[in-house]
Amino acid sequence: MLKEILAVSGKSGLYRLVSRGKNLLIIESLADKKRVPAYARDKVISLGDISIYTDEDEVSIREVLTSIKEKENGKNISIDLSKAGADELRAYLAEVLPNFDRERVYPSDIKKLLKWYEILIADGITDFSVKEDEEAVANADEVKEDVVESSEDGKEKKAAKPKAASKTTKAASTKRKDSSMTASAKATKAKPTAKTVTPKKSTVGAKRGG
Repeated sequence: MLKEILAVSGKSGLYRLVSRGKNLLIIESLADKKRVPAYARDKVISLGDISIYTDEDEVSIREVLTSIKEKENGKNISIDLSKAGADELRAYLAEVLPNFDRERVYPSDIKKLLKWYEILIADGITDFSVKEDEEAVANADEVKEDVVESSEDGKEKKAAKPKAASKTTKAASTKRKDSSMTASAKATKAKPTAKTVTPKKSTVGAKRGG
């Protein structure tokens, strides 16, 4: 699930990936469910690819979110994020990730991490494991197989009634043409760049001013 949850530079909150195009992504806010485009110029990061610096190595955000969930018994953060100071934020993170890098992970990073946790919990996302993402991909593949089988059955039925099939094909062709024209018009209006939008990897505290 975290692979499809995105953080977008310049936009608050978290977003779910809805669809992917050549020049943009369609994303949906976890907070208000509004859908907006994210273009190639936007910095888009998948939560599944984010890590946090420690004194030894980097730790996946999955592990940290899981530790927070265990600490809070699946509920919201036990401290007031709107009033929490730097020392309180560091003390909190130290409880779930004792060896986090104090020099590279700033209080603002910690607050953002804890806000993300609350957004995910509020949306019902409580499994942060890699296994959960793998199962989601497997389910998506099963759906694709069902669609293919349904499509093949439909072809057999059409073959039995060539006249009806001819009308259906003509109608479908007209719809495809209209749809293509609509998509083309939208693309011309938006004037997106030629670069394909792809979520990027990131490490909390790695760079400032991003």
